[in-house]
Amino acid sequence: MLRALYLIIIAVCILPTLPGLLGVTVSALGYIPPLGMHHFSLDGFALVFSWEGVWRSIGLTIYSAIASSYLACLITFAVLQATWGSKFWRKVELSLSPLLATPHVAFAIGFTFLFAPTGMGVRALHSLFGYDASPQNINDLAFLIKDPYALGLIVMLALKEVPFLLLMSISILTQLKIDQIEKVSASLGYSKAQMWWKCVFPQWLTKLRFPMLAVIAYSLSVVDVALIIGPTNPPTFAVLVWQWFTEPDLSLLPRAAAGAVVLFAIASLLIAFARLVEWTITKGIRCWQYSGRSGISLPGKSLFLLIISLTVLMVPLMLIWSFAQRWRFPDLLPSRYSERFWQLEWDSILSTINQSLSIAIITASIALVLAVLAHEYRIKYKWQVPGYIIAIPMLIPQLSILFGLQVVTLYLSSDSYFFWVCWAHVFFAFPFVYLALDGPWKSFDTGLTRVALSLGKSPFQAWWKVKMPILLPAIVFAWAVGISVSLAQYLPTLMLGAGRISTITTEAVALSSGFDRRVTAIYAIWQALLPLFFFTFAIMISRLPMKCRRLSI
Repeated sequence: MLRALYLIIIAVCILPTLPGLLGVTVSALGYIPPLGMHHFSLDGFALVFSWEGVWRSIGLTIYSAIASSYLACLITFAVLQATWGSKFWRKVELSLSPLLATPHVAFAIGFTFLFAPTGMGVRALHSLFGYDASPQNINDLAFLIKDPYALGLIVMLALKEVPFLLLMSISILTQLKIDQIEKVSASLGYSKAQMWWKCVFPQWLTKLRFPMLAVIAYSLSVVDVALIIGPTNPPTFAVLVWQWFTEPDLSLLPRAAAGAVVLFAIASLLIAFARLVEWTITKGIRCWQYSGRSGISLPGKSLFLLIISLTVLMVPLMLIWSFAQRWRFPDLLPSRYSERFWQLEWDSILSTINQSLSIAIITASIALVLAVLAHEYRIKYKWQVPGYIIAIPMLIPQLSILFGLQVVTLYLSSDSYFFWVCWAHVFFAFPFVYLALDGPWKSFDTGLTRVALSLGKSPFQAWWKVKMPILLPAIVFAWAVGISVSLAQYLPTLMLGAGRISTITTEAVALSSGFDRRVTAIYAIWQALLPLFFFTFAIMISRLPMKCRRLSI
């Protein structure tokens, strides 16, 4: 039975990658029979590279992905170096859930409200420090939102990915046994900073491989965040490809598909580049690890407090915007408030919230069941699909497989939009849920299960009575992760839903492109609150005593 279920997991969460890549590749070569294209050609690729500004767009994409990913990696290491094992680390752990719960889109909208040329940052400088908010000076400050060099996109992505890398680092550092390394290093005369650089950093970077590759792939292929704060002329290559996919002229579809293939090729090259960087640092050039005792103490606490402060500022700022009826620039606060916008949007947003939650709960529940079955199969049969294959949906740009999947779904059932959106969300959420359960499942003492079996319990009773109560906090946290991933999905919802399925994320991104800031703030608030509710629920479950976690059968 478990073998059959594992085959279903492979069929639902891994194998669709093949038709996705095959479909987009065939379309890129000009073979799209429903559109009357029956001959293979390279015209789509010729159109891609003949588009004016495409090379600058590709350069922006590569540069922003590399810069944001490694900046996030450096900040993460700085936080770990400064706080691991200290009292402050407990505060970092408690802060991870609300930070992870804030979706990228909500964070990007709040980032825009803070650092836009007419945002709260300029208003605060004018009101508190007398800054001259003239048009010329305002334009000089427009270097983080829609800037041509993608600086704002780099900073925002780096700050948002730090909590994810910190979460992935917890199990890594636990395995490395930092306390023992610190004692040995101290006996050799190394300071704490030197110990972190010389002994911990190479091991940590190697074990952080998959999370880093996922961060690089996301930064390369992100569309929703780049639409909100990224450059526009030209945009990043992922946004450019998305714009090609939304062209009304279907004869240009091979160009869009070819762009998706090029994006996949760039992602593959960046993954190879990341592996080369890792090998160079840890194995290729090793003299820095034993030559001298140099080690720099990074300001990890300050950087983490900056991330917390920005996140905390965004929520009240969006709340103020949602009630602001009259807010002249450069006034620090609105001169008139009104709940009119909440009243006007409430019916519409309520239906959107209901649909978003329905999809997210279905997605997370299915992904959680599949992830639990996958881990139980690995434990029982001592075999599993390699981790890098499970992580493929995290490592491949969504645009590079979604078009192919969309073509396949049209042949199977063209009008089952809700079903296909839920399935696409499961496809992309499963790797995150699986990784969230990986550490707890590996650290569980299987001797407890053997004792339960020796006392006459069936395998299911042993799992339900013994293992499940112990691992319940991890299970609920993984479920919250799945909900958060589902709520944040933008491209899968639009492409497989054919625009007929609206979620809080799709509406927030659509409204952020020049619509009323008040309405945008309302949607961004709800997009931030929904995942936070489920992460709070997970924290409450983790604090329940063991006897309250047991369920009778």
